[in-house]
Amino acid sequence: MDPISRVRRAYGDACFACGPANPIGLHLDDFRVEESGEVTARFRPRPEYRGAGDTLHGGIAATALDEVLVWAGILTHGVVTVTGSLEIRYRRPLTVGDHWVEARGRVDERRGRRLVMSGSLWDAEGAAVEGRGLYLVSAEVDRL
Repeated sequence: MDPISRVRRAYGDACFACGPANPIGLHLDDFRVEESGEVTARFRPRPEYRGAGDTLHGGIAATALDEVLVWAGILTHGVVTVTGSLEIRYRRPLTVGDHWVEARGRVDERRGRRLVMSGSLWDAEGAAVEGRGLYLVSAEVDRL
């Protein structure tokens, strides 16, 4: 069984960030591991996720970034992680509407149960949000 199916079978489909069964969720999907080792996924920032005006709420952007980093651990190192810390830099606002936002994440370093990961959120104009965090292994994917 592939890692995505294994994780979804173990944890269900109701995750706010990636769960297809969550009616109010982001529905972050289309996970891919690029040749560079970076994991990508995407979502459409619906109007319900707005902050001021037509901007994507910063907390929603943080959620999407956190989620792709967790999936980077799953798809490149075979581990499910929990967030220890996450530092985010908002370079410019993302907007809500009928367009895709791509989330990118990678494992920069692993020491035992600790993974340092970084990533970003992109739209047609380029990178808008960047982050780096410490993640702790909570499960091995092949044991789910």
